Amino acid sequence: MTLPTPPWQRQSRSRPAKPPLSREAIVDAAMAVLTAEGLPAMSMRRVAQQLNTGAASLYAHVNNRYELEDLVFDRIIGEIPLPEPDPARWQEQLKQLMRDAAAAFARYPGSARLTLARVPFTPNSLRYLEFMLALMRGGRLSDRTAAFGVDLLSLYVSATGVEETIYLEQGLTEEAVGERFGQMRGYLESLPADRFPNVVSMVGPLLSGGGDDRFEFGLDILVRGLAATVDRRT
Repeated sequence: MTLPTPPWQRQSRSRPAKPPLSREAIVDAAMAVLTAEGLPAMSMRRVAQQLNTGAASLYAHVNNRYELEDLVFDRIIGEIPLPEPDPARWQEQLKQLMRDAAAAFARYPGSARLTLARVPFTPNSLRYLEFMLALMRGGRLSDRTAAFGVDLLSLYVSATGVEETIYLEQGLTEEAVGERFGQMRGYLESLPADRFPNVVSMVGPLLSGGGDDRFEFGLDILVRGLAATVDRRT
């Protein structure tokens, strides 16, 4: 027969205890907030709410929001495939890496901003950096060109992602975007051709192509430009 618990002793919990906090759980919660509400909402306080705890309890595992952003950035970078480098295909592999990076950041609203003014040294970001350098050195680019090329390509992907985020924040529908472009076309065509001959004559090309077309164009130019630095005589 089970005896009753004396009133001065702690009663058994009527509900399961919360799972212990960990850095992994905090990053999981931060990713959930990021996906649902965007980067600006991913504060320490909001992540703590997601975990049903207080913000102070997070600081036992994460120093501050900047470190949390580093961890989230590392998680996103970890989703990018890193195949075995093939020197014969280094240009195509490098372009595919940039496509995959852009797609990874697009899955998490606002996360492309995490790439700006940040030099993370987290495990996945280091593997990503190692892969980029291996591709470019495999293509016989100089060490200086490879080092600067990493920065150049990363900024290109970041800028593309930030621009897409701004469009999302504006809440423009596809119909609204089409209407905006129609207004832009009409305005440019109405400009005096004697003052803006190139603009007026090139309204069609200026407004042609979607985001993917323009991203691929820029990516091709950048990678071919890097490849052009190789001295073929050597």
